[in-house]
Amino acid sequence: MDTSPRAVDTVIEARWVIPVEPARSVFSDHALVIDDGRISALLPAPEARAKYRPRNHLVLAEHVLIPGLVNLHTHAAMTLMRGLADDLALMDWLNHHVWPAEMRHVSEQFVYDGTRLACAEMLRGGVTCFNDMYFFPRAAARAALEAGMRAVIGMIVIEMPSPYAADAQDYLNKGLALRDELKSEPLLSYCFAPHAPYTAADRTLAQISTLTGELDLPVHMHVHETRDEIEQSLKQHGVRPLARLAALGLLGPGLIAVHAVNLERGEIELLARHGCHVAHCPSSNLKLASGIAPVGALLAAGVNVGLGTDGAASNNRLDMFSEMRLAALLAKGESRDATALPAWQALELATINPARALGLDAAIGTLQPGKYADVTALRLSAPELAPCYDPQSHLVYAAGREHVSHVWVGGKLVVDNGSLTTIDSNEIQARAAFWRERITA
Repeated sequence: MDTSPRAVDTVIEARWVIPVEPARSVFSDHALVIDDGRISALLPAPEARAKYRPRNHLVLAEHVLIPGLVNLHTHAAMTLMRGLADDLALMDWLNHHVWPAEMRHVSEQFVYDGTRLACAEMLRGGVTCFNDMYFFPRAAARAALEAGMRAVIGMIVIEMPSPYAADAQDYLNKGLALRDELKSEPLLSYCFAPHAPYTAADRTLAQISTLTGELDLPVHMHVHETRDEIEQSLKQHGVRPLARLAALGLLGPGLIAVHAVNLERGEIELLARHGCHVAHCPSSNLKLASGIAPVGALLAAGVNVGLGTDGAASNNRLDMFSEMRLAALLAKGESRDATALPAWQALELATINPARALGLDAAIGTLQPGKYADVTALRLSAPELAPCYDPQSHLVYAAGREHVSHVWVGGKLVVDNGSLTTIDSNEIQARAAFWRERITA
């Protein structure tokens, strides 16, 4: 029997490895073995040295390895509107600032440039996969592929015309054509992305309900974000938005209800009963004064909750470490229970839970053999992180995206010692400056 070390692509030794599953587990002085884009093994570092002969061997003696973070809800291209209209109520922000700016400026080039900027920010912050909803999704897909980043491309649907499409059917047709064109790309997957119940007609939502069943694709949609949304639904349809979606057949394990801030007890039970998921965006919810989502009650009811940043126009940061910390603190404050949403569970909300919502949990979300090697490393040696008793606690309450040192997507190194390897930082900053001048002209 041949006992010589096996050749593999990469071995990463780290002070700590947090695989997320099994829950709460932390492995000290372990190594992650990567070959052909996937995780081959997680084992003690001395065993890895004896068993494997890597082409790339990295020793991260002051670091923690975690699964690449998964951003369950964003509008990536809206990084180009970061800070454009702040401190406004949602409908004022949309009707008088965001939508008019989009009608004037959104194009293939705008979305490509904005998404590249977003990919750079997210990769440097340890995010390896994002779930997007925006116009010109082909441009977003192109930007993500060039960045080497995993993306779920939302096939956006809205009744109002835009520079991208003329009506709801045109949006659907273009989204489905894009999926057919690029469905073989391993870094890309797809979901239906009707904007919200108040911007989609019954016939459109019923058609999406049929299509999602036929194609087995998730539905990614803003739901119960504000009280005004609910009041308008009662006036126009006689029922609250979730009840309307239920009547149209959209509640099920494919639904990702974004925000889900204003929920009654029966609606939480309805989401749980149908196996729906919730994308919790705490920073955006607070900034737009939408409220605080009942995350503790949702989790207690068995609803799968994942974290999202929303777009940079309503959050200003695509920072999943900020979202983890804020989600944990809000859950404690809302429930007045200091044990609510502990650090290990907050990390689940940023990794395996959003992967599960997107139907990608067999491929990403944990550091387990067989999954894609989507990995984030953080250096925990800075003075503001000393001492470290519990690396899981540090990830949520002390560390931030500035401590991310390395990121791999499918085993490919896309951030090396804090520097992007697939995106030219100077170029994307120049393009951001171009769009700032154009939008403010």
